[in-house]
Amino acid sequence: MTLTVDDVRLEEAALWVRHGAPPVMEHPHRHDDLELNLVHAGRLEYLFGGSTLRVEAGEVALFWGGTPHQLVDPGSVPTEVSWVHVPLTEVLGWALPAEQIAVLLRARPVVVPSAALARDVGALFALWHRDVLAGGDHAVVMLEVQAFVRRALAAADAVGTPGPAGDAAAAPGPSGAAARATAMAQFVAEHYRSPIAPSDVARAVHLSPSHAMTLFKRVVGTTLGTYIARCRVAEAQRLLITTDATTVEVGHAAGFTSQSSFYDTFRQICGCAPGDYRRALR
Repeated sequence: MTLTVDDVRLEEAALWVRHGAPPVMEHPHRHDDLELNLVHAGRLEYLFGGSTLRVEAGEVALFWGGTPHQLVDPGSVPTEVSWVHVPLTEVLGWALPAEQIAVLLRARPVVVPSAALARDVGALFALWHRDVLAGGDHAVVMLEVQAFVRRALAAADAVGTPGPAGDAAAAPGPSGAAARATAMAQFVAEHYRSPIAPSDVARAVHLSPSHAMTLFKRVVGTTLGTYIARCRVAEAQRLLITTDATTVEVGHAAGFTSQSSFYDTFRQICGCAPGDYRRALR
């Protein structure tokens, strides 16, 4: 089935749908949506929270967009994908079991083969796309998306999914500057809860700070300092939603060295204070 490339936002339920070739992403981004990717043909390759992730044709990936992620060029492979974004506020209203919410918010996507869902997943995504374009029943579309997410989580639990680390081990790794940048992103993902600085990241990959920061910005599209901040804010968001820790405890656990830097960075990235973010989602 051939569909045109469209970006559609379903205003009533705030559901965003797209179908077509992967967009060019020159730098990592983050968002407060649950993202669903279905690869019809070709493959998607992500730099996801410091790890590489490949989603092959016939696979579905689900992840929270709060973790910095970036689509990278898969080469000359023609790729066709369907995307669905569901706001986190909507997902939290589904009353999923706490363990499933924890799975969705971790810094590792859930990847399942569409065959494990025992249905024509491509037709289902196409139906949502057509319904959105035609102004169909918004509530019905959202209920179907919710049911799909529940089935996908159950299937992932049944078959087991390796996540980015497993996929990276099977896929050819990057080389040269890309390999160094990936190693730096991986170091950040493993150590951002500690009081690290860009110079610590540079030391870990045996580069001078100036060389490391220049290389990282050129390959990833953002500065090392910004990348560290985004990882810390994503962790703080997760803790604010899933725990009863105080904002002081959350800031410390996410790697911020002071409450002022936590509040300033969180507000800059999320547009609100940590306490307001928690109250809006719980």
